Amino acid sequence: MLDINVSSAQRVFYYFEQLSAIHRGSGDMEAIAQYCVSFAKEHNLKYVRDAANNVIIFKDGTASYEQSEPIILQGHLDMVCQKTNDCNINFELDGLDLYVDGDYIKARGTTLGSDNGIAVAMVLAILESDDIAHPPIEAVFTTDEEVGMIGARAMDMSVLRGKRMINLDSETEDIVTVSCAGGSDFVVNVPLITNKKQGEKVALTISGLQGGHSGIEINKGRVNADILAGRILNHLKTQQDFDIISLCGGNKSNAIPNTFTAELCVDNAAAFCKLAQEYAGVIKSEICDREKNIAIEITSCGSGEYDAFDKEISNKLIHTLLCVPNGVCEMSASIDGLVETSLNLGVLQTSDDSVTLHFALRSNKQSSLVFLEEKLSAFFKNLGLNIETFGHYPPWEYREDSYLRDIYCDTYFENFKTPVKVLAIHAGLECGIFAGQIDNFDCISIGPEMHDVHTTREKLSISSTVNVYDILIKILGKLK
Repeated sequence: MLDINVSSAQRVFYYFEQLSAIHRGSGDMEAIAQYCVSFAKEHNLKYVRDAANNVIIFKDGTASYEQSEPIILQGHLDMVCQKTNDCNINFELDGLDLYVDGDYIKARGTTLGSDNGIAVAMVLAILESDDIAHPPIEAVFTTDEEVGMIGARAMDMSVLRGKRMINLDSETEDIVTVSCAGGSDFVVNVPLITNKKQGEKVALTISGLQGGHSGIEINKGRVNADILAGRILNHLKTQQDFDIISLCGGNKSNAIPNTFTAELCVDNAAAFCKLAQEYAGVIKSEICDREKNIAIEITSCGSGEYDAFDKEISNKLIHTLLCVPNGVCEMSASIDGLVETSLNLGVLQTSDDSVTLHFALRSNKQSSLVFLEEKLSAFFKNLGLNIETFGHYPPWEYREDSYLRDIYCDTYFENFKTPVKVLAIHAGLECGIFAGQIDNFDCISIGPEMHDVHTTREKLSISSTVNVYDILIKILGKLK
């Protein structure tokens, strides 16, 4: 049990620990959905569970709130599963190993899943309580948000009566989010032709990069391991010939990849390693202010005969990694500091018959998102490669007259005597999908302080969780 001594939010942390014991990586939603159903049954609450494993739990308003307008409380059940190389946890079987470090909850060797487990924990604590005043609640727990908001897009929202929603998928206590980016997945599959090559195998490994969320942290100068690898491989190609055996970097399209490995076949491993180490020194010197822990290693792996990429395919892949746009494309001209359009090459994987490149595209303007897809399509079709786009979700546009925004700002000021920041973000929230299907939709997104989400350094502030939960309860009491 976590040793957390807070009175008002004790049950929040209890439920967060319960959720963390359940395997709930994106695509593995059966067990966590069943947990929510069991919770509803235990507390005699009406619920709906659909084919996508979304769960909606309904609770009547408390005394004198019975006829109030319903409020939707929403979070997602899945988490991004990342772990360190020495971590033995099996995400398909095991729970997380949580511990407390000062004001933070962390997980040993893995992502924490505070995105968005803490939202679910807060809502469950409210649903369980008998002494929190609130209007009718429609608690919506969606699935597979991290891999394209699949659950929200599949959900039948006609079962909802509420037109006001508090989404709990934000990560900064003193910010209320009122708009977000839309996005899509863009995948390139390169059919693989290989030839037998005799030579010495070397492994080029990049590690120690910060990585992070491909929306929220895309403008923080964090280096993409896949894109950096393209630069290194292109430079080495001008110095000494080599053949590619495999390329591997990143495994989540919405996470900036922080590691990369290439297996190469060369004629002279010693000479090649020397050239690579010299250029690695140049790279480290250039980016050490942004990436203090970067490590670039070249290892000789012995000689033999290997299945190597056809030269034409190798050249196309190196050209792609060197020249494809990545990162921030446009900044907003109307909202100061907001990234308007971006993309992230999050996955580069080699299988038996193909190499896959998976990009996450984002924009706060639908037309800009369409243009980015067209631009990438032209780039890859010119290389003779086929592309696929899917997982489209709409932006959540700013609403001038928002009752929820105003009441949240007032409540925050009452509690902390300082104004809350009202911001739009360059990250996907399910609010956009709800806004596209519910007329006259009023929504805000809030959440406690958490850092380095989608990485093994992820941590959740205990005190901030208490603060946000307390404000949430006060807001519910005002929605009469």
